[in-house]
Amino acid sequence: MSGTSEQYDTETIWKQDRDHYIHPWTDFSTFKEEGSLVMAESEGAYVYDSNGNRYLDGIGGLWCVNIGYGNAEMADAIAEQVRRIPYYSTFTHLTTPPSSELAAKLAELTPGNLNHVFYGTGGSMSNDTAIRIIHFYFNRLGKKNKKKIISRVDGYHGSTYLAMSMTGVKFDHQGFDLAPGLVHHIPSPNTYRRPKGMSEDEFCRAKAADLENKILELGPENVACFIAEPIMGAGGVIVPPKGYHQLTREICNKYEVIYISDEVVTGFGRLGHFFASEAVFDFEPDIITCAKGISSGYLPLSATIFSKEIYDVISIPQAEGALFTHGFTYSGHPVACAAGLKNIEIMERDDICGHVRAMGPYFEEQLETLREYPIVGDVRGSHFMMCIENVADRETKELLPDEAEIGNRISAHCQKRGVIVRPLAHLNVLSPPLILNRDQIDTMVEVLHESIRETMNELTRMGIL
Repeated sequence: MSGTSEQYDTETIWKQDRDHYIHPWTDFSTFKEEGSLVMAESEGAYVYDSNGNRYLDGIGGLWCVNIGYGNAEMADAIAEQVRRIPYYSTFTHLTTPPSSELAAKLAELTPGNLNHVFYGTGGSMSNDTAIRIIHFYFNRLGKKNKKKIISRVDGYHGSTYLAMSMTGVKFDHQGFDLAPGLVHHIPSPNTYRRPKGMSEDEFCRAKAADLENKILELGPENVACFIAEPIMGAGGVIVPPKGYHQLTREICNKYEVIYISDEVVTGFGRLGHFFASEAVFDFEPDIITCAKGISSGYLPLSATIFSKEIYDVISIPQAEGALFTHGFTYSGHPVACAAGLKNIEIMERDDICGHVRAMGPYFEEQLETLREYPIVGDVRGSHFMMCIENVADRETKELLPDEAEIGNRISAHCQKRGVIVRPLAHLNVLSPPLILNRDQIDTMVEVLHESIRETMNELTRMGIL
């Protein structure tokens, strides 16, 4: 690890953080007493806190550090671009080499004719951009009533006002307002929770029918788009039944509804391909949104990638002197785009997607061994995007009471043993750097075994199990 001799004043940093930094998803019931764990160094698949303790990062920062930490080649590329030109506006016919080169590369990597790129700095922004431009698209076609958005329960699409309105995770809506009447949610295609006795194919058709029924209920003339993650991430790593995306794509085509594939998590190798929509799920959306892995988290960057059909409409001047008035100060930021280019170069040269395709099945296989514990109801996901669902009763799939704090409890025991996993209520999610090797997978799974056993012992002593 570089910089191991550097000393951090952990107490001062901890107090500064507690007193001044409002974190995403803060638990204010505990934050003022517990504060934050200070992560200060990193290398490969490991992060180190400010006291020098090492952790195997099972969550890749937040689904995003795909090439691993401390990559010197990436650091050099970023530094070199800073020396060349650190920033310039891309408004009104101005550009920089990295933003243009990355756009061309993304057009090469995406399926079909998705070959026009709009940049932002995060997944929420990429999804907001998609909606604003879809509404503009239908306005240009004279179909000004096509505004409504269909999303899914437990889908996650960001935390700006509009993106959170599209998000279907009810827990995240507590105390906040949404955009009333604009976004409509249909049920999650959660195969694990399908009705007893229903086949996966029957469930698939029922969930696709939910989309068609919602379009008909709202009126096809009023529905602009359907937004869906190929695999739902923060909503519980929900893998849809086989054929689901193909059926929903056909329904969208039938009613002239734009299909947005939110690949903020699944893009850039997490499932073994740069993009999962076509390569894994065999469908071609109208729009792909991406962020996180596009730069492996080294700099904030996102992209909204549109089809030629959409571009051909929005690129026609709407009136003399009128401009396409959408964009941000940091759209196409040259240093962020240089990081995106270097990230793709590293992934292609080192065949990181191939590594994920080779190691992913082993990761899945080893995590399946956790089913030996009665509280593990489901182990699901694909490749380096996995989830463990904890239950009180495996037969009924009943959840443990809230006071069990099952996800948090397992996560805390893992952290004590030097592995970071993500708690989401009764779930534990794993999304490690894509460079994870077999030995590191073995370590991660063994720590999960130990932590689940310790958690079960605790809950037994508490009288919950």
